Amino acid sequence: MRIAGSTVLLTGAVGGIGQAMARELAAKGAELILSGRRADALEALADELGARAVIADLADPAQVDHLAEAASDADILIANAAMPATGDLLDYTPEQIDRSLTVNLRAPIMLARALAPRMVAAGRGHIVLVGSISGKAATKYSSLYSAAKFGLRGFALSFRQDLHGTGVGVSLVQPGAVRDVGMFAATGATPPTGVRMVSPGQVVAGVVRAVERDLCEVNVAPVELRALSAIAGQFPGFAEKAQRGSGAERTINEVAAAQRGTR
Repeated sequence: MRIAGSTVLLTGAVGGIGQAMARELAAKGAELILSGRRADALEALADELGARAVIADLADPAQVDHLAEAASDADILIANAAMPATGDLLDYTPEQIDRSLTVNLRAPIMLARALAPRMVAAGRGHIVLVGSISGKAATKYSSLYSAAKFGLRGFALSFRQDLHGTGVGVSLVQPGAVRDVGMFAATGATPPTGVRMVSPGQVVAGVVRAVERDLCEVNVAPVELRALSAIAGQFPGFAEKAQRGSGAERTINEVAAAQRGTR
């Protein structure tokens, strides 16, 4: 799929990774439709890049429908928007659980479902679902976040098979810990000792590769984290024991405490 000349809907456009993604896609010649909740930041970015801006809160199903209608001409969907969901599930209200699952799982599925028919009719298109390494390996206090990301991975891999032969590709991009933006930048938590991080640019490059090469799954993480997540996916009991008392548990506790107010 060629990015140049294609119309791209990018959700979560005003986040750190989203802004980097928007600028790279614009540089590659994409016609951008940018979506986010913060009108001032979204409209400033859209003005900078000559893009269309669609303000939408993906926790509201009606606004998801509005976004799909406003971006019905998209050739490429990059479902990048997500919200934090770290912490003990028992501390979440039912409303907070619904909001998390709606933004992190339902919204990307519904956008893919809404935009895919036109792509199939045209015989060309691509859908990128931005997940997380947390969709391959569970950690303490990540039950709600991992539920969405495990679900997103299953959806992406299956929907890709559904669309095989139509000219429409589906890719899953799963970043590990990202420096300068995202969870660690927002919370001030320190990564576990020895854990290497990736840059926003590496995540953007992973998305571009996924589109241009029609890749099934792109894991944007250092080789050791890719290996550990693969082992954890196959041997979750072993991974659970290995995490107990480790630096990873300390980091997760820090993140969970810092994100309590973002639910």
